[in-house]
Amino acid sequence: MTNTPTKVADFQLRRAVPDDAALLLDFMRKLGAYQKMADQITATEASLHRLLTENQGEAIFGYLHGKPVSFMYFNQTSSAFTGRSGLFIDGFLVNEAQRYMGLGHAMMAWLAAEAQARGCQMLEWGVLDWNTPAIDFYNGLGAYCLDVMRIYRLPPDRVSDLAGEA
Repeated sequence: MTNTPTKVADFQLRRAVPDDAALLLDFMRKLGAYQKMADQITATEASLHRLLTENQGEAIFGYLHGKPVSFMYFNQTSSAFTGRSGLFIDGFLVNEAQRYMGLGHAMMAWLAAEAQARGCQMLEWGVLDWNTPAIDFYNGLGAYCLDVMRIYRLPPDRVSDLAGEA
């Protein structure tokens, strides 16, 4: 684990390894419940293990007094539109009891440093439009919303169908 500067003593970050798939799934389920989207979390321990093993995604866990209290799942991305590379945050949660302590800010600072170390110029993520605490947090970091764009997703069955047309 690495020490991470925050206003809270004994907060450390640890990179996930494939054997952390169960812990990652637990945090994803907590995030899904918070977002009122628990039924949309279809990841399994095996699928997360595969993503971590194949370096298709990465995660960090925040530990406070030796217990996991937060996580961030992310992956490398790039934009032909801007000509920049970056990291995309796909999951980010600080347990409710540990919010407003500076832990989330410390995690974002760590990821910004990681992005720079990789030569990336941006961080991106999505946030639900009703999640005003998260929106306020992100605005406080100096982030802005690309509200002129909608994100679309093709589900696995449609990917298969469309691939069959190739």
